Amino acid sequence: MEGLELTAFQIISSVGTARSSYIEAIQQAKEGNFAEAESLIKEGDEVFVEGHNAHAGLLQQEAEGGPSSTLSLLILHAEDQLMSAEAFKTIAQEFIDVHKKIAKLEAQNKAAAKVA
Repeated sequence: MEGLELTAFQIISSVGTARSSYIEAIQQAKEGNFAEAESLIKEGDEVFVEGHNAHAGLLQQEAEGGPSSTLSLLILHAEDQLMSAEAFKTIAQEFIDVHKKIAKLEAQNKAAAKVA
């Protein structure tokens, strides 16, 4: 496997791993492990960049007049996975924020209950 197929699989693999990290970050936040959730977001970002860079390389190659990439189902799938991972990151960050607020409110309610 080489060329366009290899690049497509690099994108799919990288952004799939990133998306998994973002989903796991939500789960960690749900359990109150906010430091671990933030760490998973950073890990996801690191592998996402690999897929993003591979995709940018394809765009640059075409913009420079290089051999035109054939639009294939594989490339469409790779781009779909790239966009999906990016959306999952946004969702994960929102869920982490929500879980932090819930944890803070629960702590305040427990403290108020002890005082009363």
